[in-house]
Amino acid sequence: MKEKNLNVENETPQPESLNNSSRRGFLGHLTKGAIAAAAIGAVGAKPFLGGKASEVAAQPLLPSTLARATAARDYRINTAINNFNKTYIGLRPDNGDEALYAPRYFANFTKGMPHQDNGEVVPSAYHALLTAVNSGNPADFEAIPLGASPGTRFTSPQAGFAFDLQGKDAFCFTQPPPPAFNSREIAAEIAENYWMALLRDTPFNDYATSQVANDAAADLNLFGADFKGPKTGGLVTPNNLFRGLTPGDQNGNWVSQFFLMENIFGANNISQRISTVLPANNGGGDYLTDYDTWLAAQRGIPQTQDIFDPDHKVYMRNGRDMGQWVHVDVLFQGYFQAMLILFGMNAPVDAGNPYRNSSNQAGFATFGGPHIATLLCEVASRALKAVWNQKWLVHRRLRPEVFAERCDRASRGIINYPVHPEILDSLNSATRLGKYFNTGNKLLPMAFPEGCPTHPAYGAGHATVAGACTTILKAWFDESFILPAPVKTDSAGQILFHYNGPALTVGGELNKIAANVANGRNIAGVHWRSDSTQSILLGERVAIEILQDQRASYNEIFNGFSLTKFDGTTITI
Repeated sequence: MKEKNLNVENETPQPESLNNSSRRGFLGHLTKGAIAAAAIGAVGAKPFLGGKASEVAAQPLLPSTLARATAARDYRINTAINNFNKTYIGLRPDNGDEALYAPRYFANFTKGMPHQDNGEVVPSAYHALLTAVNSGNPADFEAIPLGASPGTRFTSPQAGFAFDLQGKDAFCFTQPPPPAFNSREIAAEIAENYWMALLRDTPFNDYATSQVANDAAADLNLFGADFKGPKTGGLVTPNNLFRGLTPGDQNGNWVSQFFLMENIFGANNISQRISTVLPANNGGGDYLTDYDTWLAAQRGIPQTQDIFDPDHKVYMRNGRDMGQWVHVDVLFQGYFQAMLILFGMNAPVDAGNPYRNSSNQAGFATFGGPHIATLLCEVASRALKAVWNQKWLVHRRLRPEVFAERCDRASRGIINYPVHPEILDSLNSATRLGKYFNTGNKLLPMAFPEGCPTHPAYGAGHATVAGACTTILKAWFDESFILPAPVKTDSAGQILFHYNGPALTVGGELNKIAANVANGRNIAGVHWRSDSTQSILLGERVAIEILQDQRASYNEIFNGFSLTKFDGTTITI
């Protein structure tokens, strides 16, 4: 029997259910008048002061449960109105490649669709994708043809349409357009991808003495300002090769302490040794290095499996190890491990935590361990929706494995793709990349047997989640705290020994783990430098928006978290 509501006269009319409505259909119901009314209502909305017990008690005409329900409703409505008022609703530009090279679409993501023998997508298949992303209709997504039957399925193309209850809506985030297909910047990016592939099995510790690493730095320097990676004194060096761009990233080891230190997970002590794959010179290898296999992968035909090292578990010591970690990791795994390590060393929390100096209370459900542990998961899922919106609904950027094939065809005069001549010069020069790609084709050797995944390159999911989760950790902990007893691994990945060098701070090593994960995907060959750089920033924005929305929900006296953003500026949320 349905319980009778004793306060029917006070009930607020509920909106029509959206459960069976698409986003497009819902937005179609919003008239200009309704949007204007919402904006005007926001200006005159009664401010919500937090729903604290004292404020609820100050409303004697209402039963306390109804007062609380009203306060909860007002908090949610006012938060939504605030998000609406600061939302940018307008065009989100791409780099123009899709329109410029239609109907061939050789400069966009097409993996898993039917492909012609020349390596280009069947245009009707790409048109089916465009129909789906423009309609938002689930049936249209089901109609996108696969290149093989059974084939590898497309990865979550509808995720960008999902609504969320906190933070900005996925449609309200923007990323700058990635480098265009014919630009010198993308030529520099694919050059870095080639060098990353050549150095996968070289320990990071050995870059300074590696001839390949020195050749890589020299080659990337020839791209000048168009190479957007880290530089020291304006130059790429073996010591800053393939690193991130954020504060503290270039201090100490290439690999973050949060990938080396043991962590305590409840009653379990977790070693950071990983299962990794065999190197190319020992029965393992690089993949998609012949044209027929490359084309089969583009058509979505399943490929072979990884070949694991049966004898060793290692501390991450080179690009192949890092690539394998980001091949199979759980979404927020690295940052959850970082949190456990920080708790294990009793790292101080941010000065804004209301329980940092309390004499008789400790945080738990709010401002304590369970709070941050679940918050990491929370921002990770929202970061994915935001970046999947960019991937499928805006940019549809091609992956490096495809651009490298275009470079291969152009360099050998098979198809005259409009790639920048600087990358062709490098690939054909006996002193640059051509020194190592001097026989056969110039396909990009991939670390994963299947090559890249079946979703577009830009933005990068791993990098966006990295940006979001490390932003939460930087907000939660005192970033200036110096990590005690830092370690370093030997070149074989078997021994940890004491690290001697510049002090390593919480903030710097969190920035570094974000860069490790993001650039680890680049080293594997599945992402670009601009994917990682811009997507870390997207994740940061997602996390900041959620922290801002949640701030008013707490009963504690809370003056906000302070953190250093990836661009080096500090903010209080």
